[in-house]
Order: sequence, then structure tokens, then C-alpha cells
Amino acid sequence: MGPLQGIKVVEMSGIGPAPFCAMVLADLGAEVIRIVRPRTPVDPRDVLSRNRPTVELDISDSEGKSAVLDLVKHADILIEGFRPGVMEKNGLGPEDCHAVNPRLIYGRMTGWGQFGPLAHTAGHDINYIAITGALNSIGRPNETPPPPINFVGDFGGGGMLLLVGLLAAIHEVKVSGQGQVIDAAMSDGTTLLAAFIHGLRAQGHWNSQRGTNLLDGAAPFYDTYRCSDGRFIAIGAIEPKFYQELRVRCGLDGSLFDDQMNVDCWQSQKQALAGLIATHTREHWIGLLEGTDACFAPVLDWDEAPEHPHNKARETFLTLDGTLHPAPAPRFSRTAAAIPRSAYKGTLDEIMQRWNRQ
Repeated sequence: MGPLQGIKVVEMSGIGPAPFCAMVLADLGAEVIRIVRPRTPVDPRDVLSRNRPTVELDISDSEGKSAVLDLVKHADILIEGFRPGVMEKNGLGPEDCHAVNPRLIYGRMTGWGQFGPLAHTAGHDINYIAITGALNSIGRPNETPPPPINFVGDFGGGGMLLLVGLLAAIHEVKVSGQGQVIDAAMSDGTTLLAAFIHGLRAQGHWNSQRGTNLLDGAAPFYDTYRCSDGRFIAIGAIEPKFYQELRVRCGLDGSLFDDQMNVDCWQSQKQALAGLIATHTREHWIGLLEGTDACFAPVLDWDEAPEHPHNKARETFLTLDGTLHPAPAPRFSRTAAAIPRSAYKGTLDEIMQRWNRQ
């Protein structure tokens, strides 16, 4: 099931963005084979490794290399997330793989990219987003930028960017008959994600001082607030009609809140709004604002999120073998994704027999 049924993928196992990309491909119906080093444990609770068999191969020896190339002969895509040159060193670089399958799409996932002064240096999400301007934009004014969870670099600017590249190349190969290499760098992808901010800067609507702009916590109508019970709510009432809805429902009828877009009023407006919100519990504000056009949501933790009525109605989460998973996304009207399977070990012989028959 799924729109990618019939697509075969060899995944050279790594961490973070490449497995995420492989997981989404498998969720959407592609047949993905996950290659790991010998004696690598397979944990069924590892969400990123779901929906595909794991096979142990030592690619540093001739037998392991030969087995990977046999899979590549039948594959549409190969994904790897090593430093530049590692696959070439093991005789599995793009030239080696295209020699046995010229139509192969060869996806390379790194932080710095395949070339450039930093290409061969170590790093993680926080480093890759630091050189793009994104990290400097996160946080409150006059404070150090906080280390963010790896959504921006690893998964948005990394795994998702690689996924887009692979799908575009799968379309193109139908026309040209030629495979190609996808160089997906998290530093590139993070910069791409920031296109909106670059546009605002060019128009004079955004500056480099974090915590002073419309969407980075400076505006009183676009921020998070602490309630009397220590929990938090999020407000995002940007448009005038939504801002007016917020004012009416919260009783913000004083002249202090009349000039919504006057930056000089934001600090005093925020202080007043924070004081008001702190007088009631989160449940109070849920009852008053949720489901209205005040652009409101409670800030939920990882345990609370699956229990929210909207998430339950859409079955946004599912449980596999006792482990909570995000459900496959997006949703397709005709070629719906199947319910995922927890990570499991497979055998090379079984996979080769199946791939040879197809």
C-alpha cells in the first residue's frame, strides 16, 4: 500500500536525517532495506527504523560490498549519510553503483555537503544551522541562542530536503533513463527553509536582533504565556480580525491594546497580557479560547499531545508493540499508507529472492 509501492531503496544505516528519510519512504509504500554493521542491535522501539527489515553486512569486506551491489542492481534509490569519501573508500560510491545500475538515484545526506571547506569536518544539527543565520534568530533578546531540538537541521533541512530530491529524481529518471547523485546538505536545507525570513528582511520587515520581530516572540499576540498552574498556552493572533477576537474574549478592551502593530507598545501590552493569563489555569484558557478564531492552543508535553481531542480524531499517533509512533503523513485519498511495522531483522537471502523475482 502507499503511493510509492514498487520503489526499491537500499538504506546504508546512519543516524538522524537519513533514517528519517528512509522511514518516510517506507511509510509511503517503498520497499526499503536497511543495511547495518554486523552485531548492530535492532530495537523495535526505534521509531526511525520502523517499516523495513534490517540486514547486517560488513561493507568493508568484499562479500559485504558484493551483496550491496547485488541489491543496487535492482534498486531505484540508495541512501547514505556518511562523511564524503566513506562510500568511495568501500567501493560503493556513485561510480561503483552506477556501473551496475545506471538508473540508480544516489542520495547523499550530510551536514556540510559533499564539497566546501567544512565538508570533511564533524558536526551536528546545532553546528549546521549556526552558519545559516537560523540559530541566531532563535531565543529571547540579550540571551544566548538556545540549542534547539533537531527539527530544523536534521529533519526539516536534512531528511525532508533529501526526500524531495529523491522524489524529483525518480520523476526525472523516467524521462532521461539516467540516474544521478543528490547532494543534500543540512546547511543548504536550513537556508532554504529560511526563504520567508530573507524575503521579510529584503522588505525591511525583519532585523537580526532575535526576539524583536513579529514571529520570534516580540509581539504580544504571537508568543507563549505561563498560566497560574505553571502550564503554558500559545497565542498567534496576527491578523486584525483574529486579534480582535482575542481582545473580545479576553476582555482586552483598554486603549493599551488598540495599536496592534506599534512595536513601541509591544512590551507594555505583553506585560499586561502576561499578567492576565497568569491569573487563571491552562484549562480556563482552553475553555475560553480553544476552537475559536483567537488563534490559540495549549502547549502540550509529549505525554499530553496524543490525548488531545484533535490528534485523537485524526489518529495522528498510533501505538506499535507498546511504543507510541507518529502516524504516516501526509494522507492520500486513494493510495493510503499501511499501518507501519516495528523495526525488525531480515535476512539477505529472503530479500534477494524477493528482489530478484520483481
